[in-house]
Amino acid sequence: MAEESDIVGVTGPLAPGEDPGLAPTPRDLPEPPRTASLADWEKLAAKEVKGADLTWATPEGIDVKPLYTADDVRRDPGLPGFAPFTRGVRASMYAGRPWTIRQYAGFSTAEESNAFYRRNLAAGQKGLSVAFDLATHRGYDSDHPRVVGDVGKAGVAIDSVEDMKILFEGIPLDQMSVSMTMNGAVIPILAFFIVAGEEQGVERAKLDGTIQNDILKEFMVRNTYIYPPEPSMRIVSDIIAYTSREMPKFNSISISGYHMQEAGATQVQELAFTIADGREYVKAAMASGLDIDKFAGRLSFFFAIGMNFFMEVAKLRAARTLWHRVMTELGAKDERSKMLRTHCQTSGVSLQEQDPYNNVIRTTIEALAAALGGTQSLHTNALDEAIALPTDFSARIARNTQLVLQEETGITKVVDPLGGSYYVEALTQQLVGRATELLDRIEREGGMARAVAAGWPKAMIEEASAARAAQVDRGETVIVGVNKYRPAQDDPIEILEVDNHAVREGQIARINQVKAGRDEDACRRALDALREGARGSANLLELAVEAARARATLGEISQAMEDVFGRYGTQPTPVRGVYGGSYKDDARWDRLTDGVAATERRMGRRPRMLVAKMGQDGHDRGANLVSSMFGDLGFEVVPGPLFQTPQEAARLAIDSDVDVVGASSLAAGHKTLIPELINELRDAGRADIKVVAGGVIPARDYQTLRDAGVQAIFGPGTNLIHAAEEVLRLLGHNMPPEQEAAE
Repeated sequence: MAEESDIVGVTGPLAPGEDPGLAPTPRDLPEPPRTASLADWEKLAAKEVKGADLTWATPEGIDVKPLYTADDVRRDPGLPGFAPFTRGVRASMYAGRPWTIRQYAGFSTAEESNAFYRRNLAAGQKGLSVAFDLATHRGYDSDHPRVVGDVGKAGVAIDSVEDMKILFEGIPLDQMSVSMTMNGAVIPILAFFIVAGEEQGVERAKLDGTIQNDILKEFMVRNTYIYPPEPSMRIVSDIIAYTSREMPKFNSISISGYHMQEAGATQVQELAFTIADGREYVKAAMASGLDIDKFAGRLSFFFAIGMNFFMEVAKLRAARTLWHRVMTELGAKDERSKMLRTHCQTSGVSLQEQDPYNNVIRTTIEALAAALGGTQSLHTNALDEAIALPTDFSARIARNTQLVLQEETGITKVVDPLGGSYYVEALTQQLVGRATELLDRIEREGGMARAVAAGWPKAMIEEASAARAAQVDRGETVIVGVNKYRPAQDDPIEILEVDNHAVREGQIARINQVKAGRDEDACRRALDALREGARGSANLLELAVEAARARATLGEISQAMEDVFGRYGTQPTPVRGVYGGSYKDDARWDRLTDGVAATERRMGRRPRMLVAKMGQDGHDRGANLVSSMFGDLGFEVVPGPLFQTPQEAARLAIDSDVDVVGASSLAAGHKTLIPELINELRDAGRADIKVVAGGVIPARDYQTLRDAGVQAIFGPGTNLIHAAEEVLRLLGHNMPPEQEAAE
């Protein structure tokens, strides 16, 4: 214990009787020495690191310096609540009210999802965000033969108004804000929501929430579209018009960059393409006769938050700055029309199957970045979502991550606490500048719809994705527990499994019950009116509401429009040279290409691989990476079209005379679809075609797939070099001894 005379204060020894717990006031502190210059710092830093370059080149092409000063900040970011809203759209931000905890969830049946929502709401969640299954996204009823493996697997199955009513049973829709991630079947889903509200006693003017309704993003990355681009854009405009007129509390569109980053986009690409999508939607609505200030205040955004902490904070600040500029240029007068309000979700791609409890740390860091960036609502991913849908245990940790940030850290007490940081302000300015370059190119080339049709934004994203995958595989980008600091063994964790067959049977029973109890003539008339409206110019949502009241199913409403618009499909075109270019002069890559060449000599042609995407999952990042990497190695790659059935994939494999099929699965349909594919090949007399599987496949399902005939399985985080070595072995090529030793 020190004597009183030994205690030294900030400004020197304490006077007799002075309380050591009292800090001196700022005016009592001496002025700090100001003799050091930036040049002095550079010399000292260079000495400490022996001259090494500390500059970091980010995937966005931004050179991040190790030190930022006032000289790096060129403009005043303004104040929160005031244009251009860089520092936040509300003056008080979280000091007045924290962000909304809005967890995205939905699985199997409406009953199961409803029970999950009610448990979460009781535990502190403030808003709902509904995840629909892939059959629903793609406009198919659960009894459709194309969706046998998809029903209830990656979200909740909704086939009719009756399902929607069950989904929100006991949840008052006049008191709860509901977000729905839906783009393809957006017309029937929103119609069901409106009618479910009516039958709960809530008029549509009181419904509060958001529908994603962002179709341009679907054509770029997520691929849960139904109709071609032109009628799809009409649907967007019809929803904006209807909700502006009938649902003043409802956000008619959530312009999403989230799925772009998940597909591999850099933050600059995500930022620019998202703002460009928003600009395109506003132009389309104005072209249909709507006043910009009548609807723009109900537009919202949705961004991904990844592990580049300060870049993500700066991205949200830059997005608000850019949107204010864009809306001003489009003629908005009301300042509310120029405010970018956003929901955020922590990254799914950053989650790893290996050492999965690290995912809790990743999600916490990303959630903090979203809060410090000024999001209006937030979803935090669960630790097991790299493997399966979250369990109650993991979902509770994910939700409580936000509660702890709000209640225990003090970050909600100060508005924009990172505002004025030299680094954050400089990053914000650089992101604005880089995104503006892309926005200007898009405008010069006729707008985002034309850019999407030309395909270059999608190609840019795929190139960025391939470059990052190669960096991870080479160990240049560290993923803790995956390519560095691997645990000695992976401990299994409990995961949620949905009985797809039981869910589908239950949904089919309810569809039959709905059809048996409805007025068939009234339903047919409503569907005919919708079909005619699609041929003309009537508002499609208004007509779909009538069809929903008559108990038309989701598939029937979607089909009525498909009869007029057709169903859209695209053929993947993998990028070439990006992955392989990262391995230039790499000995291991050279041994692999030598192995491919040896296999070609032995077979008399290049080895041939079909990369197959079966079921209704449109997430194609993994499939595109595999196609790009194997193509760069020298394989002849057949990139299969999206949404194939096992029968169609088998026929394409046989017709293309492939040696191996790589089946990509990200939405839990692997135990149904891949065994069916193998059976189809066997029945056709081509059991010699080898089938390998990759994607989000839990380790506990590996033996089931092996028993079905799968010859290799590559789970999340697999190094593609390892995958290529294994495929070559399956094709009869033995790796050289030095390669075996390297493993």
